[in-house]
Amino acid sequence: MLPFNKILFSGKELDYMRQALNNDKICGDGQFTKKCNQWFENEFNIRKVLLTTSCTHALEMTAILANIQPGDEIIAPSFTFVSTVNAFVLRGAKIKFVDIRPDTMNLNEQLIEAAITPKTRAIVPVHYAGVACEMDTIMAIAKKYNLLVIEDAAQGVMSSYKGRALGSMGEMGAFSFHETKNYTMGEGGAILLNHQDYTERAEIIREKGTDRSKFLRGQIDKYSWCDIGSSYLPSELNAAYLWAQLEVAHEINNNRLQSWHKYNLSLSDVMQHGDIELPVIPKECIHNAHMFYLKVANLATRSRLIEVFKKHGISTVFHYVPLHSAKAGLIYGDFIGEDKYTTIESERLLRLPMHYGLKEDDIMRLVEILYDFYGI
Repeated sequence: MLPFNKILFSGKELDYMRQALNNDKICGDGQFTKKCNQWFENEFNIRKVLLTTSCTHALEMTAILANIQPGDEIIAPSFTFVSTVNAFVLRGAKIKFVDIRPDTMNLNEQLIEAAITPKTRAIVPVHYAGVACEMDTIMAIAKKYNLLVIEDAAQGVMSSYKGRALGSMGEMGAFSFHETKNYTMGEGGAILLNHQDYTERAEIIREKGTDRSKFLRGQIDKYSWCDIGSSYLPSELNAAYLWAQLEVAHEINNNRLQSWHKYNLSLSDVMQHGDIELPVIPKECIHNAHMFYLKVANLATRSRLIEVFKKHGISTVFHYVPLHSAKAGLIYGDFIGEDKYTTIESERLLRLPMHYGLKEDDIMRLVEILYDFYGI
């Protein structure tokens, strides 16, 4: 059986979790949480990083920090996970969905301006598959209309755009460390803060609306309730698990990239026959091999191919059902302009197994099945 995903275990996770237990502090913001925060800040040149209980919660924190109010509008793609937009819907915002680009599956930056109204507060680009959106254009539009840019970089750890890490360009961003991501703590995420204005309040929101972080640093002699907030602080055990992977983050990244390039090279003949399309990586982007996907002719072909792989013990999956077609999407959002690519491209996309330690023999077995399917 070739699973779609395999839980990452780099080797020292259990040792570090035992260390956390021996330190008699597992509730969060201990040494491992601080190490992880510092690593991201240094590695990606981000002003402030705070681990959270999930990327979903990190995005919810960005919505609070942005002071999103009922009636505000947020521009985002429909081809994304529900957390991207739910964070803002929870604050009363309306989502304005914009079509994607068929090459990268990212928000089409050329369609953003047409969706802007006096109620627009933020643009939320989603860096699909760890491949950056066209951030120069997005940032220029945001500056022109005085809008926030909040990057959903859930899949983007170790990816960059023109030398800048994903999540480091907008006012705020979010990472995910769910078990399906390149680096994992089971469930977890991080909020990325690129301006000093947000850092102090973010600590308060993350600590149930209290200034407990200042108290723990000895800056005040007692802490109290001073803002809205929730329990967004992950366990120290989760942070310890993640730290073991950050120590070898580049090794993990290189291993995934090797598998990605093996797929890409081995499937080039099928692409030349016109039967499939392979991922496009714009020249200004460095990606992290978060996923490898194919695009086939249509939904029916994808369904048949999934069944063929399943019979051979290989797990392949499709991805998002566009949010604007969902029941809640119809209530909380509007699609602006034509859905030229979002639906049709989402129905063609098929994700192949991708994880750390993926064996070359398994990749070639999958490739052979695909060649046989297309009679090549």
